[in-house]
Amino acid sequence: MRTYSAKPGEIDPNWFVVDAADFQLGRLATRVAHVLRGRHKAAYTPHVDTGDFVVVVNASKVKLSGRKLDQKQYHRYSGYPGGLKSIDARLVRENDPERMIRQAVKGMLPKNRLSRQIIKKLKIYGGAEHPHSAQKPQTFPTDVL
Repeated sequence: MRTYSAKPGEIDPNWFVVDAADFQLGRLATRVAHVLRGRHKAAYTPHVDTGDFVVVVNASKVKLSGRKLDQKQYHRYSGYPGGLKSIDARLVRENDPERMIRQAVKGMLPKNRLSRQIIKKLKIYGGAEHPHSAQKPQTFPTDVL
């Protein structure tokens, strides 16, 4: 029997919507990364983008365990001496909740050209509404992991 390898044009991506208010940050990020890569499909091929689109809503209501809201730091570096800016997770969740989820998911993807293509299929919104209703997104598969 020959091994099946998916080709880039053969994959028909689905759209999934997930409510981030029901998840903790790390558990949400692992499940989203799993679906973005396409590991839940039988036709998964590591070197081909076989994943689906994921729409995350209510990003501002994602949960963090313990004292991470005050202790976890997010860093930005301008490239200049003294250009390191650090803010805690509470401020990131208030001001830019999309950044928190995007960074967590991006850290769980492989570090290559394919991951830069995969991360573009992640759509994150701080509120409950999203503009992707025309794609008829399904509810997020809870049996992924």
